[in-house]
Amino acid sequence: MNKLVHIAIGVIRNNEGAVLIALRPTESHQGGLWEFPGGKVELGESVQDALVRELQEELAITPTRMTPLIQIRHDYVDKSVLLSAWEVSCFEGEPCGNEGQPIRWVASQDLSEFEFPAANQPIITAAQLPK
Repeated sequence: MNKLVHIAIGVIRNNEGAVLIALRPTESHQGGLWEFPGGKVELGESVQDALVRELQEELAITPTRMTPLIQIRHDYVDKSVLLSAWEVSCFEGEPCGNEGQPIRWVASQDLSEFEFPAANQPIITAAQLPK
């Protein structure tokens, strides 16, 4: 049985409702695919604290309004993940690919046009639902 990795994910929206996505580095797990920014929840860390830390590291932004969106478990052949996705509707700073990763704003209805890891499909569906 694979070890379960807990990951905090931000579905970040701008004032026009577009969603921020980033391209995973080719050398990482599921590399070369698009993702919603975020990262591992460390031992003793809350999901919210992990998401704030990861978004500061990856994008140089600080979320100021976040609400739970969806939580899913997905088993890959080599890894199991628990994804805790939060909708980030307000943040401070201007997002940039702080780690050299390409980022882009995408209309939520266009998310399906991008190749994401399989575990992200329910998040894409949740992000496309009306409020």
